[in-house]
Amino acid sequence: MSEDVLHRLWRRLVEHLDGPLLLITGALMLVGLTTVYSATYDASNRLIAQSLNMAVGLAAMWIVAQIPPQKLMRFGVPLYVIGVILLILVFVFGVKVNGARRWLSIGFTRVQPSELLKIAVPLMLAWYFHKHEAVLKFRHFVGAGVLLLVPFVLIAKQPDLGTAILVGAAGFYVIFFAGLPWQVIAGLGVAAASAAPFAWTMLRDYQRKRILTLIDPTSDPLGAGYHIIQSTIAMGSGGTFGKGWLEGTQTHLEFIPERHTDFIFAVFSEERGLLGNAFLVLLYLLLIARGLVIAANASTLFARVMAGSITLSFFTYAFVNMGMVSGILPVVGVPLPFMSYGGTALVTLSIGIGILMSIRTHRMLVRK
Repeated sequence: MSEDVLHRLWRRLVEHLDGPLLLITGALMLVGLTTVYSATYDASNRLIAQSLNMAVGLAAMWIVAQIPPQKLMRFGVPLYVIGVILLILVFVFGVKVNGARRWLSIGFTRVQPSELLKIAVPLMLAWYFHKHEAVLKFRHFVGAGVLLLVPFVLIAKQPDLGTAILVGAAGFYVIFFAGLPWQVIAGLGVAAASAAPFAWTMLRDYQRKRILTLIDPTSDPLGAGYHIIQSTIAMGSGGTFGKGWLEGTQTHLEFIPERHTDFIFAVFSEERGLLGNAFLVLLYLLLIARGLVIAANASTLFARVMAGSITLSFFTYAFVNMGMVSGILPVVGVPLPFMSYGGTALVTLSIGIGILMSIRTHRMLVRK
């Protein structure tokens, strides 16, 4: 194979990849893989599985990055409709695990339809606003609110409050970037505060207990408060420089619950300390900054609101996970982006990166 052919092949492979996004995402994945290894060093199969998850995620990112935003927009309506239908089917045929009905069995495996809505909802709303861009009025924001409320309620009823928050946040960010008036945002804030007592009565017992133990974890140290107590002990024991990789006592003595998934940040904090946390936060800030730059330079309304929603969704993931592990937010089961063990969330996040790359690189091609 000649050098010219190799050059063209290489150019074809990297043409729609954004260098800064790829570098930041790769760094987060590498840090996540080493932390998963430490958290599950006695179960090497999980390291192999996570490596495969990352490979699938990178492949999905590359494939999505090749699709122009105009074509991505066409997936909005069908994905949304399919996602809502699957959520309804979950209530009828769903598999119940630990009191929650979130999965559909398809024979050889189980799928969690709510994960699809993390991408489908912002895609649908971005398409909706793009379609009505020329005549955008208040009623269109109301319609968007209804489109968002349907999957949010269905997911919250499973119950899966963590995923419902992520889907709701992704949809709200689209509505916000589309030009939602500040007066409406303030009104929604007042309405939400007024409805808090009613919302409290709608929560399940375990959800109320999580909120109460957030205020005083020691009120139930071996029950609902256990997660917060152990994670904060691990974070505090890391000090400034950390105990070192594979040296976390809270981790390896198995005091930290769900240490390779939702509470992986506690593992990282114990081993890497305050300086490691600062480095990790910097990586997320760079990721968010790059995403916002792409959103600001987007050439269409669809691209702008979609890029903004995806970027702030990354912020929501990181903020909620770090907040619950640090004990400043209730435990709601939100993974740390590109760090936590698991395939579905990793692929969903990688698709989000691919969409950002598509918006960035195809815009550059148009300009040329």
